[in-house]
Amino acid sequence: MAVDIYLNPSSPIKNFKGSLAAQVCVDKSGLISFLNSVAGTPRRYVCISRPRRFGKTWTANMLTAYYSLGRNAKELFEGLKISEDPSFESHLNKYNVFFLNIQNFLSESTSIKAMVSSIKSVILSSVKKAYPSANFAKPRDILQTLYEVEAYAGAGFVFIIDEWDCVFRVFKDDVNGQKIYLDFLRLLLKDQGYVHLAYMTGILPIKKYGTHSALNMFTEFSMSNPYPLAEYVGFTELEVKKICDSGNLSFEQAKAWYDGYIFNDVHIYNPMSIASVVERRVFSNYWSQTETFEALKMPINLNFDGLKESISKLMSQQPVRINIKSFQNDMATFSSADDVLTLLVHLGYLAYDSKSCEVLIPNNEIKEEFKNAVENASWPGVSKLLSDSRKLVEDTLSLNSSSVAKAIQAAHNESTSILKYNDENSLCCVVTLAYYHANEHYIIFRELASGEGFIDMLFLPKPMHYDKPAILVELKWDLSADGAIKQVKDKHYPQKVAQYTGKIILVGINYDKKTKVHTCTIEEFTK
Repeated sequence: MAVDIYLNPSSPIKNFKGSLAAQVCVDKSGLISFLNSVAGTPRRYVCISRPRRFGKTWTANMLTAYYSLGRNAKELFEGLKISEDPSFESHLNKYNVFFLNIQNFLSESTSIKAMVSSIKSVILSSVKKAYPSANFAKPRDILQTLYEVEAYAGAGFVFIIDEWDCVFRVFKDDVNGQKIYLDFLRLLLKDQGYVHLAYMTGILPIKKYGTHSALNMFTEFSMSNPYPLAEYVGFTELEVKKICDSGNLSFEQAKAWYDGYIFNDVHIYNPMSIASVVERRVFSNYWSQTETFEALKMPINLNFDGLKESISKLMSQQPVRINIKSFQNDMATFSSADDVLTLLVHLGYLAYDSKSCEVLIPNNEIKEEFKNAVENASWPGVSKLLSDSRKLVEDTLSLNSSSVAKAIQAAHNESTSILKYNDENSLCCVVTLAYYHANEHYIIFRELASGEGFIDMLFLPKPMHYDKPAILVELKWDLSADGAIKQVKDKHYPQKVAQYTGKIILVGINYDKKTKVHTCTIEEFTK
C-alpha cells in the first residue's frame, strides 16, 4: 500500500511511539477496549470533547496506530492494558483509517466551504493512491468510492477526526458555513455501511440547530457528562500520585494546584500541567501558555444579568447552580449567563457537578487564570479588590485589625455594584475575594465542620509555606467582631483544626447593616 499522510498515515504512529518513550506517559489504552465494543454496531459513532491540553491528539495518534491497516503495531501495545483485552488482536491493524485534523485543513483554507472541498479531495485522492488497480465506477463520488474500497479491500473504515470543532471557534459567526460542514460530516458518516468506527474529538460538544443536531448519531462524552469514560478525560489521582512518587515530587502540592475535576469520585488532572511540573519541577500555572486564556477573557466580559455576580462568587469559592441545557455548543450563540458558564465548563475553566448542577473553579491553576482575566477585564471594582489583596494578607499577619477593617470596607464598596450584599454569605463572598492573594500560600476552606459548629473560613499553609501561621476567620452579621472571636474560643475551633500545630491568627469580622460599617478584631493563638 502506498504511503499517504491521511489514509493509514505513519506520522501519528511515529508520534504515538515517541509519546510512549516520554518522561511522563500514562497508559490510556483501556479506551480502545470500549471503542472495540461499539465498533461495527449502531453505537459506532463516538464524540469526546475535552479542554485543550487534555491529551486529545495523543489519543487520536494511539487509535491510528492501533487500527491502521497494513501497519504492524503489536509491539507498541505490548505491555499496555489493551493487550490483555480479549478484543485486542481481532481489531489490531485491521481497518483503513482516515486521520483528519480539521485544524490543519482550516488553516489552509479561506472559508469553511473551501475547507470541506479540500477534505473531499483528500479522501478521494488517498483511496485512489492506496488502491491504484481498483476500477472505480464513479471516481468523483466520494460515497460510492468508499463503498467500493471497502468491498475491494475487505475492510471497513475508521474515521478519526481531530479538532473537529475548530470551525465553530474560528468561524464562529459563519452559520451557513457551519451547516455546510455539519451536512458534509453527516453525509460522509451517518448510516454508511463502510464506517466501522467514527471517533471525533474536540473542545466543544456537537453543535445544535434548534432542538436537533445534524450529527445526532454520535454518542457524546463531554466535561458535563463524561461517563463511563471519565478516567480517560485526563490523568486520574492514582496516576498522578504514581508520577509524583517516581519523580520525587510532592503529591500534596500537585493536588493543591491541579486537582478539582471530579466525576463520580474520579479525580481528574490536566495532563499537560502534570507533565510540565515533572519537566520543570516547579508548581505553577501552565495554562497561561496556551491560547485558551483569550477564550476566558472574551465570555466573562459579556453583559448578561448575573454573570459578574456568578464569576465573583466562583472566585470566592462559592459554587454556582447553572442550567447547561440551553447552551448551543458554539462560541457565538449565548442567551444567558448560564450559557457562558457552560462554555467555561467545556473549556476546562469550571468543573461541573452533574448531581447538584453546580459549577466551581476547580483548582489553584485555574484560579490564577480567573484572576488574570478579571484584572484585564472591564471590572474596575473587582480588579482593584484583587490588586489590594496582597496588602490585606500582610496586614492580617501583622495583626493590624484597623487596616483589615478598612480593607474589607473598601472591598464591600468596590463590589456592591456586582454582589447583592444582604446576608452573611454575601459578606463571606466579599471577604474571600478580598483575601484572594492568600491562595498563593494557603489552602482555603469554607464552612469547615469543627465538631461544635462550622468554621467560616480557614487558611492552612500549603506545603513549602509551613513557616506561615494559619488564619481562622469568623464572620458576623449585625453582631460584633469581638463576639466572633469569643465564639471561636468558646467552641474551641483552633483546637479542632486537625493536623496543624503552631500559630493561628484569629480574625473576627462583623458588618453592621444599619451603619454599613465593618469592624475587625485580630488575636494570635498557639495550639
